[in-house]
Amino acid sequence: MSLIEIKGLRKEYADVVPLKDVNVNIEAGEVISIIGPSGTGKSTFMRCINRLETPTAGSVIVDGVDVCDPKTDLSAVRRKMGMVFQSFNLFPHKTIAENIMMPQQDILHIPAIEAYNEAMKQLEKVGLDGKARKYPNELSGGQKQRAAIARALAMKPKIMLFDEPTSALDPTMVSEVLSVIKSLAGSGLTMLIVTHEMRLARDVSTRVFYMDDGGIYEDGTPEQIFGSPQREATRRFVFRIRSYEYTLTSAEHDIIGLLGGLDDFCGRQFMSKKAAKNCLLAAEEMCNAYILPALGKSENRSVTVRVNVGEESGEQTIEAECSGNAGEIFAKTDNDISAAIFRKVAQRLPGESEHIVRFKIIS
Repeated sequence: MSLIEIKGLRKEYADVVPLKDVNVNIEAGEVISIIGPSGTGKSTFMRCINRLETPTAGSVIVDGVDVCDPKTDLSAVRRKMGMVFQSFNLFPHKTIAENIMMPQQDILHIPAIEAYNEAMKQLEKVGLDGKARKYPNELSGGQKQRAAIARALAMKPKIMLFDEPTSALDPTMVSEVLSVIKSLAGSGLTMLIVTHEMRLARDVSTRVFYMDDGGIYEDGTPEQIFGSPQREATRRFVFRIRSYEYTLTSAEHDIIGLLGGLDDFCGRQFMSKKAAKNCLLAAEEMCNAYILPALGKSENRSVTVRVNVGEESGEQTIEAECSGNAGEIFAKTDNDISAAIFRKVAQRLPGESEHIVRFKIIS
């Protein structure tokens, strides 16, 4: 018997049916990432598994017990499942250690000293053993989420459910939470992760569900889903996210916004560290050497910087789409240093149009 068996799962709301007829088995030890566009039932699917949402029809059998059966002791089933939400749900008036101890004492009836020892063990696992006596408002968002993961792990679950665990975090804090999840993925724990972090989904999963059209639209290995998806909607989704653009309209434009968004984009792709670094460097020096000076010489002009990651090859390109003549902007520059740096990381490509100049990122 599979650890989780889902049969004919349906969930209806007054104006929408996010889950129509979901049938899938999940084996012990699998790490499953659940991806797809917003509004396709990913979080609803997750919440139906531990019956935070009550299915309209169907069955969800967890470790031999149907959570949809009215006679089922939900508390007993939920003890087998740890869940980490988008928000951290920590008690603000309790220390981090106390937040982790409370469910152990209240639900598992573990003595305080044992609960404390387990809390410290799990805090060490997520790199927060030095924060045990801190309160949640003294921690960063990433640290709060790691504390929430430690709290779930302290209950010794068979299954861990992560519902977009990084979506509420500043981009600078995402990596620390992803690092913890990656380490857990190698522990043998069964994990389901609703995520928009495509690199995480590819790197840690044994299996990926792409959700669309009321259910699991495509189910496969990370290599299949991200390398050669079989269905058209999956292809559109996987490859649609592999482009980033930002429009500059003034020489006074602060390019920190461009670089911050691009850094986040690179983190979600499958680039090497060198390629990601060169993408950021190319965008910065392209702006400094060519685009911002050109915008300072002409009013009512704009330039859109666009970074693309090739669907099959993974090759990165950066292009500038100008409201005026692109060739004029890139013909010469007074900023020789930035131009020299740019030429080290980007190679101009042939076939440009009047308004678009394209470069290949050297990686």
